[in-house]
Amino acid sequence: MSDTDQSQYDPEAPTADGGSQILRFGWEEWVGLPDLGLPALKCKVDTGARTSSLHAFDIETFGPKNAPKVRFAVHPIPGRDDLVIPCSADIIDRRTVTSSNGESEERYVISSTLVVGHEAWPIELTLTNRLGMASHMLLGREALRDHISIVATDRFCQPELSYDVYHSTSMRKDAPKRALRIAVLSREDNYSTRRLVEEGEKRGHSVEVIDTTRCYMAINSKNPEVHYDGKRLPRYDAVIPRIGASITPYGTAVIRQFETIGTYCVNGSAGITASRDKLHAHQVLSRHRIDMPVTAFANSPKDTRNLIDLVGSAPLIVKLLESTQGKGVVLAETKKAAESVISAFRGLKANFLVQQFVKEAAGEDLRCLVIGNKVVGAMLRTGAEGDFRSNLHQGGTARAARISKAERDAALKAAKAFGLNLAGVDLLRSSEGPKVLEVNSSPGLEGIEKATKRNQVEKLYEEIELRVRPAPVRRRKTAK
Repeated sequence: MSDTDQSQYDPEAPTADGGSQILRFGWEEWVGLPDLGLPALKCKVDTGARTSSLHAFDIETFGPKNAPKVRFAVHPIPGRDDLVIPCSADIIDRRTVTSSNGESEERYVISSTLVVGHEAWPIELTLTNRLGMASHMLLGREALRDHISIVATDRFCQPELSYDVYHSTSMRKDAPKRALRIAVLSREDNYSTRRLVEEGEKRGHSVEVIDTTRCYMAINSKNPEVHYDGKRLPRYDAVIPRIGASITPYGTAVIRQFETIGTYCVNGSAGITASRDKLHAHQVLSRHRIDMPVTAFANSPKDTRNLIDLVGSAPLIVKLLESTQGKGVVLAETKKAAESVISAFRGLKANFLVQQFVKEAAGEDLRCLVIGNKVVGAMLRTGAEGDFRSNLHQGGTARAARISKAERDAALKAAKAFGLNLAGVDLLRSSEGPKVLEVNSSPGLEGIEKATKRNQVEKLYEEIELRVRPAPVRRRKTAK
């Protein structure tokens, strides 16, 4: 009979309490710690050790002082340094542990559910680096129940597991939710920033607001870092950029540094840079064959009339490349008015676009909020009376909207073109179908949440939690 086929119980052994059967353990067993996302581990059973221990590295505390947490990483398969499982847990104690060679070490103590065969019970674990040891987990006597019988000459008395689970596509889907350490890059104490903190903490995460302009960087090939207020920033599981238009160059440089470190950024630096520059943004939309209002750009004042002719007849829109929230956007009712506006902008040495005016939109546009691969909400924005701009900051109003498949597809395609996982895509309803007006990489959350009466920030955290879960790794012939 193979080890796998052996019964996990010894039916002829006496019971500890008159009711339960004795559970037989060898000196080495397969166990699982599902709370930590570790479904299969080989552990050494050591009755000489009081407390159980788990191999961990990159151990770091976070969270509030009254409820501290610890985050760490685990190599579940000895000799497979390419497989890393990130974990987090509440700290229940800090304990000095003396090893068999007499060395003392202060370790964090956590609690987790131990699964052996068909049984499960809570145990305490200390965290320590066991790299190089044959077993990455040690099961001490405190974790052993009264009805466990140790057979020191045997191995794997309990059902065997397999490391194959770490190569499975279900690895990411089945990973447990863990407390994350998240940074919100923002200079403003506004609705969006407060909601990101509030919702993250409600889900058990630690969320810190970092002023982007107070970050500075150590740029090198071996250990790139981001510093803040005289200290190196800790490793974050995710960064949510809320980069203002006025600091786009520096803000995207900070995000690039986080990307270099390997931190998951909800929106990448390249996507933010491209979406902020309206000329660049329209070129990206054009490259991906995404419908938009006809747009023209020129540098020489000699090209003014030809520039207007490229767009079509008046009325038309003249807008600054760096315009936000409807500022720097002018409607020219006639060709003469357009020439005057263009002349004025050129006199200010400002870069601008000339764009087709979609009359049938009637001062309305659609704001679609895209998170991941879904449009999670949409609102129809209407400009204030007499104003062609529908921006809420310009006095516009908003209400929830139902969108067509064509509008949904256009919004998703636009967000994907910029590589944005959080985007506000503005569409115009034209007689030719939806036209993408703008893609916002730091969309405001107040208007969309109030219009749709839905918790949209919750959707963002669901996406973050999915993205930072461990991914399966390729099998190796040497893995056992």
